[in-house]
Amino acid sequence: MFAIAAFIAASLALSSPAKADELAAYSIVGDGIPQSLTGTTGDAVRGRALVLARTTTCILCHSGPFPETRFQGDLAPDLAGAGNRWTASQLRLRLVDASRFNAETIMPSYYRNADLVRVGRNFTGKPILSAAEIEDIVAFLATLRD
Repeated sequence: MFAIAAFIAASLALSSPAKADELAAYSIVGDGIPQSLTGTTGDAVRGRALVLARTTTCILCHSGPFPETRFQGDLAPDLAGAGNRWTASQLRLRLVDASRFNAETIMPSYYRNADLVRVGRNFTGKPILSAAEIEDIVAFLATLRD
């Protein structure tokens, strides 16, 4: 019974939008955000779980070195080698606001809450991911090297 309750709690944590008041200040320098949104390094294991969770939608568009995961996307770059192609700073900005690189992107701005269109009621005024979740995903993607 405890295992089921823990699973449900973890699932809700992965799928719940962050609270609006949790938005941390950050500075964009060049093509990235050099400082962690939380002040600490993320957890790559949690980041991998987030990337593979259907609630974050990463795997719906991206594919990667995830042999256990069926039905990976092909609309966006393969995540294999992401740690070679982009720095942690660049990865962080792509997650925070991918539209900075391509105004026509279909990738959500995972850590914005202003100037968005067609936002679901549950996400109005809130980022999709928390600062800690962004850092966890950055930590994981940085490990993906060829």
